[in-house]
Amino acid sequence: MKHFVLDTNVLIHDPRAILQFADNEVVIPIFVLEEVDTFKKEASERGRNAREVARMLDALRANGRLSDGVPLPEGGGRLRVASAARSVPTTLREAQIADHLILMVALDVRDAAKGEPTIFVTKDVNLRIRADALGLTSMDFEAERIDIDELYSGMTEMPVAGADVDAFYAQGALPLPENGLKANQYVLLRDRDNPSHSAIGRFDGAAKKLVPLRKLRDGVWGIRPRNKEQHCALDLLLCDDIKLVTLIGKAGTGKTMLALAAGLQKVVEEQLYSKMLVSRPIFPLGRDVGYLPGDIEEKLNPWMQPIYDNVEFLMGLSKQERGKGRSYQELIDLGFIEIEPLTYIRGRSIPNQFIIVDEAQNLTPHEVKTIITRVGEATKVVLTGDPYQIDNPYVDATSNGLTTVVEKFKGELVAGHVTLSKGERSALAELASNVL
Repeated sequence: MKHFVLDTNVLIHDPRAILQFADNEVVIPIFVLEEVDTFKKEASERGRNAREVARMLDALRANGRLSDGVPLPEGGGRLRVASAARSVPTTLREAQIADHLILMVALDVRDAAKGEPTIFVTKDVNLRIRADALGLTSMDFEAERIDIDELYSGMTEMPVAGADVDAFYAQGALPLPENGLKANQYVLLRDRDNPSHSAIGRFDGAAKKLVPLRKLRDGVWGIRPRNKEQHCALDLLLCDDIKLVTLIGKAGTGKTMLALAAGLQKVVEEQLYSKMLVSRPIFPLGRDVGYLPGDIEEKLNPWMQPIYDNVEFLMGLSKQERGKGRSYQELIDLGFIEIEPLTYIRGRSIPNQFIIVDEAQNLTPHEVKTIITRVGEATKVVLTGDPYQIDNPYVDATSNGLTTVVEKFKGELVAGHVTLSKGERSALAELASNVL
């Protein structure tokens, strides 16, 4: 049997982490529970998870004393809450250095379980280093870890005969049965004998055939795709049958601009949706909207300014002309756009809306689940972000909600994904993304 000692951040990241260690023993130091208790009143994801941890442990008490160990409902393992067997130095207690106290418990578990592996599990890289220095085996919690370098891109290239490319252009479709392609994956058909002879289409998972991208001769709200990835992204955004779209790309690739343009097209021009609901995560940067002055709109202005900038650009306004023509405020007043903090989304049902969640890489998998499960009838959700630009201390490039959605929903008929690689903001922005 192995003994896994969990740090506080593991439980805050995922309360169900205690069920992820098969038939081994999970040990929670008493000092971890003290730390979790300090978070329980927070109106945030961290507070929610802290309360969930408390409820799970309280339910397990029905099976026996936690100090002696109780069986876990899944996997056949056991859970135990442990205190420090050795005397804790007064200076540590007075300084309330919880990391030291938690490490002390881990060392006690290791010393008591001679001949059996003891692993200290924490998402804090510095604490893993300190544990290693003390002779403890340590590891990150990787229950939902995704290899970012192998993340599904939503596109692939397929070498075919030149006749197939010609047939696709002529017939507007190309049957591709039993090919291993995923629903709504974009395929670049390339002539084996003439690489410049090519075509691009989207794989229809239901009909098992390749269908052409929609033509965008007039653009979408005045913008036209500048590369094939942007064309594929707009095709996904404008397809009414695809209800969940994820767009990943570095700064300047056009993720937010494309999503807003498609949303305005569907809401204002086609009136397919009642409104466009736009949001960005606020809590991960460590500031609550309540500390900013004014009403809810004024509180959100600093957070939503990038959205406003993009909308004003789409409405044809420059900085010199701001206020002289139509602006985002007019669209808000007319009810076409609503700005909503994610803080208040739990418990809602959102029908017939075009939802855009920008900077979704700062969301945990549970937060993304909360958002998507709010979706009502005829609503479309668009998640955009860059997994390499994360501000939330409880997620990283491989465990955030955005990459989790991309991986879990790939191949679903109602979902589509595109990775944008080429920056189009400016030559300087593209250079900075590559060299800095």
